[in-house]
Amino acid sequence: MDWVTLFHLPKPKMVATDVDGTLIDRHEQVSARTKAAVDALIADGVPFVLATGRPPRWIDPVVDGLGYAPLCVCGNGAVIYDSAADSILAAYTLDVDTLEWAAEMAESLLPGCGLATERVGRSAHDAATPQFVSSPEYEHAWLNPDDTRVSRAEVISAPAIKMLIRLPGTSSGDMRTILEPRLAGRADVTYSTDDGLIELSAPGVTKATGLAMVAQRLGVQHATMIAFGDMPNDVPMLRLAGHGVAMGNAHHEAKAAADEVAATNDDHGVAQILERWWQV
Repeated sequence: MDWVTLFHLPKPKMVATDVDGTLIDRHEQVSARTKAAVDALIADGVPFVLATGRPPRWIDPVVDGLGYAPLCVCGNGAVIYDSAADSILAAYTLDVDTLEWAAEMAESLLPGCGLATERVGRSAHDAATPQFVSSPEYEHAWLNPDDTRVSRAEVISAPAIKMLIRLPGTSSGDMRTILEPRLAGRADVTYSTDDGLIELSAPGVTKATGLAMVAQRLGVQHATMIAFGDMPNDVPMLRLAGHGVAMGNAHHEAKAAADEVAATNDDHGVAQILERWWQV
């Protein structure tokens, strides 16, 4: 897309953004400049939506940083979450048979991998549901203080919004290349870090499908949306939106799928784009 076209883009009717590596900086903070840009679009009546691989229970720090509780597409599209009401509006899960089959497949093709599953209750903080369970072999790619260690059998004993497969020291892209052709359409695979972690969701479930549900709920056409992202799990929504923006720090797949590449998340890339329409 040339600079003349970019300059004349109409004001978006909805703004959707990934969180990690996109909206927040390397210190996991919403910068003052980014908050001001988001405040301006919200004051203008434009819906602002988070679309993230995070589960609902990890949304609170982002809400605190924004000072605003948006609708959220969580779990790479598997959950639609109303953060203002702390309510799960919709959830799409992998059933137990598929989890068992995928676990065996992963362990066969990726020897030594650990398994974990993300579950969902009626709210982000449903104490009755252990929301993240992992096998003894699973090594975290990041700090997860609410992890519950269980047996491998227990990990796959209940429906889950996603299965996480972890193999430290391996590229996530290589893991996807090995596993994806063998999934036979029974699950979708993506990743949001290249640190030996891939994530499976129900077939056809992506950030794009979640965002499409939110857009329908709000009466917004896809062509009038702008979306921001940085990793392969953002590619479907970057393609869905009328204008997809990859961050300067983005994975090459996200950049290839985007209509535009912004500055990095540390350089307020989201804010710089939004300020075209919402001066602060």
